[in-house]
Amino acid sequence: MLLLLALRVPPASAAVAAWAAAGAGVALKLAGRPVGGWPLVLTGVGLFGLAVVVGAVRRGRREDRARLAEQIAATAHERALRTVLEERARIARELHDVVAHHMSLISIQADAAPYRVADPPPELVAALASIRATAREGLTELRHLLGLLRAAAPATDATDAAGPSGAPAPQPSLAQLDALLDSVRAAGLPVTARLHGERRPLPPGAELSAYRIVQEALSNALRHAPGADTRVELAYGETALRVRVTNGPAARPAPPSPGAGHGTTGMRERAALLGGDLAAGPVPGGGYEVAAYLPVPPPGPMDKDRP
Repeated sequence: MLLLLALRVPPASAAVAAWAAAGAGVALKLAGRPVGGWPLVLTGVGLFGLAVVVGAVRRGRREDRARLAEQIAATAHERALRTVLEERARIARELHDVVAHHMSLISIQADAAPYRVADPPPELVAALASIRATAREGLTELRHLLGLLRAAAPATDATDAAGPSGAPAPQPSLAQLDALLDSVRAAGLPVTARLHGERRPLPPGAELSAYRIVQEALSNALRHAPGADTRVELAYGETALRVRVTNGPAARPAPPSPGAGHGTTGMRERAALLGGDLAAGPVPGGGYEVAAYLPVPPPGPMDKDRP
């Protein structure tokens, strides 16, 4: 009972109670009350004090464990936030290269267009100049936004965004999907691909995100389910591209992993950036599945008329 009391009350209150009980016992003995001999009184006081000390120590340890658990949770949250910021910065660098390339082309073409027309009307010259200025302004804002993301994110490997010469590396698209599948097969993962709907060119951001999602899902399958039968599915809809990567149970034991990765976080960030979503988790019978929904613009007349 005394131990339970000491566990529940603050140490200072328990100490006051112990001193009060000891003082009461001594006072009663000095007053001639029948509380037993001095050895009995001192033994009772000692046991009470021991119970208070043991209870206070155990309470302190319990509070230390609680504080340690809070610190671990805070550290995990900070690590997850850091991962999200790093992934967003990497995505921003990739999309910056894609968008900046196209906006630069717009600016250059708008600048050269008046010289391709004999005696262009002033209205056309003014409109093209406005297009050129808007493209340049957009490029400036894009670089400013990328700078903010880089400042918010911890330092990452610069090779993600640049090649060996320091120039921006060309960003992949679904046109390189077959090469990706061949490299994965060569690494020992039997993978098949299936296409639903009619394949068509998509905006560069959607192409890049879809490619990176497939790439990361296949990397996870190689790492955690070596030798597993794996299937990649792309479904082209009117307003969305659905990406699904499913692997079966591992054909052989997976090598030890150096730690928990953050590939799923990155895939979700890429899907969310396009206004889509991504689900990942185990499937019945063993294995794992990644399914992404990426909104895309509907096909234009040229896409529909293409043979």
